[in-house]
Amino acid sequence: MSDVQQLPTRNEVPTEYQWDLTTIFKTDEEFESAFKAVQGEAARVAELKGTLTNAEQLLTGVKAVFSLYRHLERVYVYGSLKNDQDTSNATYQAMNARVSSLDAEVQTATAWFEPEVLQIAKADLDLMIAQNPGLQLYQQFFDELGEQRGHVLSPDQEKLLAGAADIFGASATTFSVLTDADLTFPVVQDDEGNDVQLTEGVYERLIQSVKPEVREGAFKALYRVYSQFRHTLASTLASQVKVHNYSAKVRHYESARQAAMSANHVPATVYESLVRSVNDHLDLLHRYVDLRKQILGLDTMHMWDLYTPITGKPTLKFTYEEAQQKALEALAVLGPDYTHHVQEAFDQSWIDVVENKGKRSGAYSGGMYDTNPFILLNWNQGLESLYTLVHEMGHSMHSYYTRHNQPYVYGDYSIFVAEIASTTNENLLTEHLLATEKDPKVRAYVLNHYLDGFKGTVFRQTQFAEFEDYIHRQDAAGQPLTADNMSDFYGHLNERYYGDGVVSDPQIFDEWDRIPHFYYDYYVYQYATGFAAATTLSGEILTGQAEKVSAYLDYLKAGSSDLPLNVMKRAGVDMTQTGYLDKAFETFENRLNEFETLSQQLK
Repeated sequence: MSDVQQLPTRNEVPTEYQWDLTTIFKTDEEFESAFKAVQGEAARVAELKGTLTNAEQLLTGVKAVFSLYRHLERVYVYGSLKNDQDTSNATYQAMNARVSSLDAEVQTATAWFEPEVLQIAKADLDLMIAQNPGLQLYQQFFDELGEQRGHVLSPDQEKLLAGAADIFGASATTFSVLTDADLTFPVVQDDEGNDVQLTEGVYERLIQSVKPEVREGAFKALYRVYSQFRHTLASTLASQVKVHNYSAKVRHYESARQAAMSANHVPATVYESLVRSVNDHLDLLHRYVDLRKQILGLDTMHMWDLYTPITGKPTLKFTYEEAQQKALEALAVLGPDYTHHVQEAFDQSWIDVVENKGKRSGAYSGGMYDTNPFILLNWNQGLESLYTLVHEMGHSMHSYYTRHNQPYVYGDYSIFVAEIASTTNENLLTEHLLATEKDPKVRAYVLNHYLDGFKGTVFRQTQFAEFEDYIHRQDAAGQPLTADNMSDFYGHLNERYYGDGVVSDPQIFDEWDRIPHFYYDYYVYQYATGFAAATTLSGEILTGQAEKVSAYLDYLKAGSSDLPLNVMKRAGVDMTQTGYLDKAFETFENRLNEFETLSQQLK
């Protein structure tokens, strides 16, 4: 028997494949000094309670609060990134726990601020702003805060809720520690017959194997572990849902969904239109699933067969260095300034590239106003890794442009628009590959990848959104959220989405227990709306018209200086209407048609 392939430890990862967190703090000691400074600053801000009686004092208060948030974020980012690079490291586990507690401490210290501003009559607030030019910078902030009247509680009540923030996040923390650090998965075999230690990252690679037995083995081994903890994971998820519903109730919202969407100033019709539109187009997903079954030559297709490339073993593989070049080529249409900053990300160690023992699974872009936009990857050389790199680079460039064009108060952007920049990059990569790859097999592979991406982002994330809405409604109605009733609903929802072409494997009924986004409070629908909006934006960018690229870059620069729907409308997408969804499904169908034709030619 061959030796089991093990992941490297953190110390074994070459420096050039690690992000450089010394650009945040040079040493842990420097972090400790900043941590203590934030504690002291929080105490001073708490003492400002009751002082917002005139324009000058209001300016002092708002500047002090945002200064505290800014310093907290720097400490928080360092602690969380250090933890994520090796979640088994006890030192950084403790650091991450401390910054979470510090966050709760800061929320408590500032809990008085928004209620106190809202106690100022609007006419008086407008007069204060007119009297003091320094307050005019915060006009958009005050306007958006004003829309929360009726949902922001008294200072004392807000203080109680803020002080419990760490407690309210305990279920999500437990889920993360359990799934990232404590769960031990078995050894399985890869395509070459090697024994490999299964992890979430390895699973993502093996589930795309061209060998059915490898896919099946990885699938069943992964869920065998999760199934042992399904009741524990049901408890953590149910507790998090209760937090969402409780918070919405005490803030006088009709539901957790309304509370979450109101935070982004997004009307319910955007969510409802998405779910309705996706359900109206499930026939396209069923058609794609049936085509997959046919091309793979399967008598029966299982859930573990949904991720392997229909066209066979991937012909496209990239070293990390090759992927950098390909990304720059694909994104060149956005102009030299954009690609210059992408090159900075590569050259200045913004990216943590390879998987190591204990590293958080998946990928993300992080950082804050005063840091680089760091990227976490778990590189495996497949086309999916290239797409992930381009996706996360979209987030990072969005952050870069926002932070370099907006003051701190508007130096971040709504979650609602966050996924649009990343998926626009993915669409640009797809178009670049289709334009440059002439080999029919490669083109078929890229089309398959696009169709799979659409399936995973628009259809799958909307499926997740329906499940998320169900469990919140069940809890709000007083129904217990047990592992069995969540699995029952999820399994039948999965059957409706994928149709009769796929066997309802029992393991998939428990898929909900390994999805971290269900702890995020109505986040997932925005993946789907973002992907659909990106279809329109990428199409306009690819016309080559300078004004279209300029409008897109203006969106990246806007941050939270305006409401997200207004930002997107100026960029060319009205997300209160269904046209952008119609365009996305039209594109999916056209590429499905092309793929069907090409697959016949390759027989």
